[in-house]
Amino acid sequence: MHVMSQSLEKIAGGKLEATLKKMTSNPFKSLALGAGITIAVQSSAASVGILQALSLTGTISYRMAIPIIMGQNIGTCVTALLSSIGVNKNAKRVTVVHMSFNIIGTVICLAFFYGLDAIVHFSFVDKSISAVEIAAVHSIFNIVTTLILLPFTDQLVKLANKIIPNTKEKETSVLLDNRLISTPPLAVSQCRERTVEMAVGAKEALHEALTAMFDINEKAVQSVEDKEQMLDEMEDKLSTFLLELSSVSLTDPDSRIVTELLHCISDFERISDHAINMIEIGQEMKQSDQEFSANAKADFATLFAALTEISGLTVKAFMDNDTDLAMNVEPLEEVIDDLTAAIRDKHIQRLRKGECSPELGVYLSDLLINCERVSDHCSNIAVSIIQISKSSMNSHDYLSGLKAERSPRFIESYTAYGQKYRLAAE
Repeated sequence: MHVMSQSLEKIAGGKLEATLKKMTSNPFKSLALGAGITIAVQSSAASVGILQALSLTGTISYRMAIPIIMGQNIGTCVTALLSSIGVNKNAKRVTVVHMSFNIIGTVICLAFFYGLDAIVHFSFVDKSISAVEIAAVHSIFNIVTTLILLPFTDQLVKLANKIIPNTKEKETSVLLDNRLISTPPLAVSQCRERTVEMAVGAKEALHEALTAMFDINEKAVQSVEDKEQMLDEMEDKLSTFLLELSSVSLTDPDSRIVTELLHCISDFERISDHAINMIEIGQEMKQSDQEFSANAKADFATLFAALTEISGLTVKAFMDNDTDLAMNVEPLEEVIDDLTAAIRDKHIQRLRKGECSPELGVYLSDLLINCERVSDHCSNIAVSIIQISKSSMNSHDYLSGLKAERSPRFIESYTAYGQKYRLAAE
């Protein structure tokens, strides 16, 4: 820093002090100078460093430095302002709060300082300020501003909402900003949040499809289609982003999370695909005036209830990263396999008795296949949660061992689910 100050002195010759005094002849010019330098270098730390280097020449007084430092705090808002381009409204509101905080804090501190100086006439304001004292003034400004504005956080939020209001227009947002990759922990956190959104969307799409299966309406169909399309887009963008993220240096915990997300996002997307398939089967049955018997509908009601539980269980286990909850998924998945097999057998019996048509058998078979696939994807996600916690991803060995060992816990859960989801006898 001393070398830098010597260079500045040499470049300016003997006119450095006169030039600075002219540029900082009033607080507003000093404020603008500090903000302008910070905007130019896009770093308050760098502009403070420049000011500290200049202070070593002995030409910077407190009267010059204080408004410059406050201007630097306003200038640093440009980084947040640039980062807010192309992001959603909430992110823009964060920028507004950041700018409001610095601007309001500057106005209050400058008014207080110059008002008090007019009364008390501080003796130190025309003395040279040192590099350490510049850092101290910078820190004091931020601490004081925080203490003053902390009780008014709600008002700052209201101001941001007023400046960036909600509109009826559909907002186009960026799913994941590539700039996040330079900060891997933040990028991993954002990826997990987006995957949680996928998990919730997949569960909702499935539940809507199951609810509307035998009572098809356009509203339900459109809702499921919209969610499936959204999940398709999210899966594509997330997988691309995660692959880019996996190529940078990550901590072991972050690396495990990225691996888990890469395994899970395709399963969540596939669940929504099966939800679409189910509701399309319902549409086709309605258009062809086909309807399952009362007994078949009762069987499917039991199966749908089991699917609702396994999907809810899986999503909650993923959201909470709860391995204990994930352990309950596989026993329920086996019960669902048993249910689909039993429903097929009962349908064959009805066919032999002439109580059901072969055309309905096609719909029934397709519907059961989709139900089985949903439970399989739930199982895959649960296994990923469990295996990631064990720093292992050999899911085939895990499932083989789980089914071969049949631990007391597995048998207990399997038995309980089997009792809960039993088909009625005909």
